Amino acid sequence: MHTRLFVSIATIAALASALVLVGGAGARSSATVELVAKMKGSNESPAAPASNTGRAEIKLNAATGKVCWEFYVTKIDGKPNAAHIHKGAKGVSGPVKVPLGTTYKREGCTKAAKALVRSILASPGAYYVNVHTAKHPAGALRGQLAHG
Repeated sequence: MHTRLFVSIATIAALASALVLVGGAGARSSATVELVAKMKGSNESPAAPASNTGRAEIKLNAATGKVCWEFYVTKIDGKPNAAHIHKGAKGVSGPVKVPLGTTYKREGCTKAAKALVRSILASPGAYYVNVHTAKHPAGALRGQLAHG
């Protein structure tokens, strides 16, 4: 009798744990994930001054397609006029995938295709963030995305 009771309790506990894990995984998949990029002018191609430095914090939500950003530009030789998330490995220029506003804003949010957001989250190092200026139209500073 005690053995059956113990087995029943153990089975119920295992099922409850499984439900919690499944519920937790679902909650994480709809959560916002933060990526960061340490940006330098020397990371650009063609290179901008190495003294151009900053940091970008990018928050992505695959369930909604929401992409938010916040830039902390330490130094830049010129007035920022645009910022984007591009697809490209380190040292390789790539196409714009997510425009971060129509003109440069230090912080804000936009929407992107959910499949693209999932792709960025799956391989953040395959994407980079950069800030453009009139003096450096290809980019004044750049950094690969990484988990913070």
